Amino acid sequence: MLEPGSHRWSKPASILVATDLGDVDRLFPFALQQAKQSGARLFLLHVLTATNSIAVDPGGLPYYSPSEAIHYAEKFLASYCAEARQANIDCEVLVREGTPTQQILAAVRQLHIDRVLLGTRSRSKWGKLLLGSVAEQVLRSVSVPVFTVGPEAHQGEAAVDGQETILHATSLSKASRASAALACEVARASRSQLILLHVLTPGGSNHDLAPGAEGYATEGWAKDQLVSLIPSDLACQCACSTRVVTGHIAIEILAHASAVHASLIVLGAVHSSAMGAIAREGTVYRVLAHARCPVLTLREPDQVEETSLNQQGFVLHE
Repeated sequence: MLEPGSHRWSKPASILVATDLGDVDRLFPFALQQAKQSGARLFLLHVLTATNSIAVDPGGLPYYSPSEAIHYAEKFLASYCAEARQANIDCEVLVREGTPTQQILAAVRQLHIDRVLLGTRSRSKWGKLLLGSVAEQVLRSVSVPVFTVGPEAHQGEAAVDGQETILHATSLSKASRASAALACEVARASRSQLILLHVLTPGGSNHDLAPGAEGYATEGWAKDQLVSLIPSDLACQCACSTRVVTGHIAIEILAHASAVHASLIVLGAVHSSAMGAIAREGTVYRVLAHARCPVLTLREPDQVEETSLNQQGFVLHE
């Protein structure tokens, strides 16, 4: 077991802020706060595509000008870097050309990034999240935690006792122990109280989760499973509590996050079908659309990755 606080994902040494420039004001305060807490180095990445490199000549005709677009992006982000350096945080601006998702993934590999920060678009008039193709692809592809600032997210409110609260919702699937360990370490590092939540669906079958329980998970069984997820070496180092409720998964997660004024929701993003991606029916998407705090997610590792990750992969329901 890693020493408390040494986990590179709970205490990142390098944070990549992927920005389209329009969302940097929303993302940067979170990045700055996390960098201060962990001593991380910040990288502010903006990816130029053909569409955002279009300039207009004096006659009003558009033309492709990557050099002007690069200069503008570098100058725009330089002021944020200066603010970080005033706070004694190492910060670097990266402006690259290409496909945003590919460039983000390349930067994660090349710079040994421990956490990615990105934003989502505002919700539509029908209340659905316009996640954006880049954010969706990153959530489903990157192998490190992704800290997503949704359209309604803001920096958390402290509880009455001065502690912030982190809500970790778990499906109690086979890999949940690792995600609970991450949530515990994040809570310990930030001195936050942690709530582990499991939502039972009314009449929902849980044959894989609770064999021998007539095919259904019970509240007592779920509570025992939640307690067992708390690592023994972290149990006395962070204030943890467990809750089991019955209802719609996303609605219950959002309701509990609001009730306790959560500063962070921890979720795992599992692989889903192409149809599920198109329909935006997953729990992760629904939580991102309405959460009033950021959401920390991590993609479920492929089976070939799972062993090498040595319990550093995180899985939650979708």
